[in-house]
Formats: sequence, structure tokens, C-alpha cells
Amino acid sequence: MASPRLSFRNITALAPMVRVGTLPMRLLALDYGADVVYCEELIDLKMVQCQRVVNTVLQTVDFVAPDDRVMFRTCEREKDRVVFQMGTADPDRALAVARLVEKDVAAVDVNMGCPKEYSTKGGMGAALLSDPDKIEAILKKLVAGVSIPVTCKIRILPSLQETVDLVQRIERTGVAAVAVHGRFKEERPRHPVHCDYIQAVAQAVSVPVIANGGSLDLVKTNADVAEFKRASGASSVMLARAAMWNASVFSSQGPLPLEKVMEDYLKYAIRYDNNAFNTKYCLCQMLRDKVESPLGKQVQAAQTNTEISKAYGLQTFYQHTQEELQARRDTSQTSSQPERPVMDGDVTTMAIRREYPPQITPKMFLLEWSRKEKLEQPHYDTVERSQDRSFQSTVTVAEKKYRSSLWEKSKKFAEQASAIVCLRTLGIPEGRIGEEDSGLVSKRKREGKINGSAEEKRKKLHVASIPETVSSGVAVETNGDHHRAEQP
Repeated sequence: MASPRLSFRNITALAPMVRVGTLPMRLLALDYGADVVYCEELIDLKMVQCQRVVNTVLQTVDFVAPDDRVMFRTCEREKDRVVFQMGTADPDRALAVARLVEKDVAAVDVNMGCPKEYSTKGGMGAALLSDPDKIEAILKKLVAGVSIPVTCKIRILPSLQETVDLVQRIERTGVAAVAVHGRFKEERPRHPVHCDYIQAVAQAVSVPVIANGGSLDLVKTNADVAEFKRASGASSVMLARAAMWNASVFSSQGPLPLEKVMEDYLKYAIRYDNNAFNTKYCLCQMLRDKVESPLGKQVQAAQTNTEISKAYGLQTFYQHTQEELQARRDTSQTSSQPERPVMDGDVTTMAIRREYPPQITPKMFLLEWSRKEKLEQPHYDTVERSQDRSFQSTVTVAEKKYRSSLWEKSKKFAEQASAIVCLRTLGIPEGRIGEEDSGLVSKRKREGKINGSAEEKRKKLHVASIPETVSSGVAVETNGDHHRAEQP
């Protein structure tokens, strides 16, 4: 049965969750009363390389990059209420991404309001505001090319008339709604939001207009949402920072104690295996001026979800969840069929995922096996893909060639991937995690590698143990990308 089409005319409040819109935070906002949630802005260049993967362990749909990073994760619970927000400057690429995610989201949004350099230097975000022809081309391509609603988010232009003219042109593309952030491109959250601009736009078009930008000045509780909506004349209200600080701002029953909100969020983060550094960042944003409290310092010092769980007294919940996930993982591995090799010309290919420890690599196993069989040393021929600087390697062993069909983020990973394809095709141990010791790599070499790896890891941990603080311009690692988080 087809998903119900999302109507932006019947929405009171939305949670765009820009910068930290990972699955746990989105589900939390829905729990507390948000009508619709947006993911964090994801760049089309990265998303277009992704593969759609059904994650039977987490019960999610993951969009996985060639380097195995999950760029976007969603689940059935939010399917009809999550909007996929992308950064793009190219109509064809935008359509390719929209079609990739179309079956798993309720709508697609183009962010034309982000003023950050990582977005504008590529012609995306607020840079599009000075190129209305490209805006029109992107939106028309999307509206005609996908079956779900298309929306966009803009900032206001230097004059009121310019802003109205742009939104009227956007309306003619057939979009389902337009979100208007009531600040100029050069303004930041400390500047007051221009409700008069949003109101003028809302009066000039018939498409639903979503008011954005009121978190600091206008919206501190759920009761303020209706007032912001009235003052701006908009159809609905979009919140980012207010929702990030306390997602219960959407609750009609009033805000909940912050301790309750943080605990609810952390349970989702554990349940969906959220990136630990993103979890830390979100919790620190909720703590705000209490980030230097004993709890805040514990959170800042934590390096894993295990340590974060301990800080909140959720060790038992964490352990039970891990046991449940492991049980699903075991069931999935038992029922799954092994990857089959496919011939690509004279090259044996296979789509593989890395599952080996860093100290004993597949290349070591392949080299030792080649020596044992008195063959020439494996030869690796590696190429780089220019558009995203990804790598793919072909290894030649006994005059036969092997290659992973997936591209990797480094030459080293690409070579390891080709070694795995060769080893799996030949039925040779590869040093996979959980694999019994085959004796192929000598004990002396194993211990030498392990000791060296331990020393390297110790040095890295020393660097990583420096506590993160929430300050202006702190780096944020989400499940999809690195963003610069702007503080109020």
C-alpha cells in the first residue's frame, strides 16, 4: 500500500533538526508532538554514491557510502513523517538522490538557506539565492521526477520585493511548501528574525509557507509556537535550535524535565547504534549552561556510548539492548547467504565489507599464502575516482585478477578489499573478526603487529581523550557528515 501523501497545509509545527538530525533525535521530536521531522542537510555528491541497505539488526534502512559510513538512516516509524533535506547545485544529481531515497521518506527538501562555507563554496545553500534560474531548474526537475512532495527552504533577500518575487517564482515550480528563514544571508541567530518578511511572503503566495528562525527570540515553549505562527502569518512553524535544546518544546502538555528528555534521547541513541560523538554533542546541547556540571564533564570525557550510558545510569538498559542486537545479528548471519563472486571481464569481483581487526590484515594473509604456495608476490593496481577521490584496487595473484566492486576512501582500504575478494574466492582464511586462528600468519608476526597497533592506538586515545567543549564553532560529527555547528 502506498504511503499517504504528506500535506504541509495541516501541520502545526515541524522539527528540521538541522546539523544533528539523526534518527534518535528525530524520533524523540515525534514522541513529543512534532508533526514532521527533517534529517540533517546531506550533500548530493556524497549521497549519490550510496547504496540502500536494509539493516535487519537495527531494523532500519541505511544509505551507505563506499567507505562504509552510514550517510542517512531511517526506519518504518518515521517513514510517513520524515523529510529528506539535501544540499545540491545540480538538477540531475538532485533527482538521482531524490529517487534513491524516494521510497523511504515522506518528502524531499532542498536547503537554499545555509550560509556556511562548506555549502556555499559548492554553489549550494544560500549561494543559490543569487541564481534563481538554477533554483527553478532544480525544483522543476524534482517535482516532475519523483512521486513525493518537494519543498525548499530559503533565507530572505536584501529587499522585501526581491524575496516575494523569488518565492512566487518558486511557487510556480509546483513545490508543496516553502520554508522561509527570516534572516538575511549574512545574519546569524543573535540577530532578530524578520517576521514582516515572512508575513509578506505568506500573503503573496498560495503555497504553504513555513516560518523558521524564531528559536532564540520567539519560541521557548510550545505555547510560543502559535504566537510565532500568528506573528509571521505562516501556515506552520519550523524549529531547529529550540528542538535541539529540549525536544519536548513540541509537547502540548508543556516542557518536560531536561533529565527525562536526555534519558529518552539516550535510549534511542543506544537502540539505533548512534555515533558516540554525535550522541555527546546532542547531550551537551541539551545541557547548555550546565555543560560544566559534574554530569556535563562526564559526558564530555566519554568516548563511547557505553561510557555515556554509565554517566546517566543506563548501564543495564545498554547491556540488555546490546544482547538483543547481538541476538538479531547472530540470526541474520546464520540465515544470510555468502556473497557470490561475479566476473567483470577477466576480473573476479565481489561487494565486500571490511570485518577484520586492524592488526592482522587480509593483505598479510594473502602474502603469506602466496609465499607458502611459492607464487609471485601479489601485485596491486589501484585507481582513483576523480569526482570524489575514492579508490578501487585490483590484485593479481597467479595471473588471475580480483577486485571489490565497492569504492573505498583510501588506497590502503581499497587494496585490503581486493585482497579479501581474492581470499574469499579461493576459500583461504582472511583474518576476519571472529575467525579462528588458521596459523597462516606466524605467531611472531601476529604479536609484533598487535603490539605495534596497541602502541599506535594508545597514542590516538591520548589525543582523543582531550574533553570536547561546546563553544562557538565546535566541530560536530553526525552519522552522515562533518558540519560546523553555530552556537547562539
